[in-house]
Amino acid sequence: MTPVTDLAVLLRTLQPVRNPGTYVFAQAPEPNTLAARDIVASVREPEGLSLVVEASVAARHGLQPHSRCAWITLHVPSDLQAVGLTAAFATALGEAGISCNVVAGLHHDHIFVPLPQADQAMATLLVLQAAHAAAAAPSRAGP
Repeated sequence: MTPVTDLAVLLRTLQPVRNPGTYVFAQAPEPNTLAARDIVASVREPEGLSLVVEASVAARHGLQPHSRCAWITLHVPSDLQAVGLTAAFATALGEAGISCNVVAGLHHDHIFVPLPQADQAMATLLVLQAAHAAAAAPSRAGP
């Protein structure tokens, strides 16, 4: 899969997919006892290790969930050097009143949205994709 940098191509081929389950942001215990396979994403901050994990993993480890989210993956193979993709979908979601937390993986972008707004977020991303696909379609208007 060749990574895509062209913003127009990225937007018309977003392919958002909601991953099953409920995910939470939580602080890792010190020392961290979670297995790597249980961690969706992590970032080290001065206050400690922030994690994104399935809600069931947080409960099993006694972690305090700070936000319950749906996880949406954009299946377009975005390049880490691509410019404007995050701004485009964050703007669309923001205009719909949906907050998002983004994690860029090596192959895809991952968006965490509030669980109650997951369906609305998916609809917003699909509209964004369709609008850019329609804009790229050749005109069929005759002379």
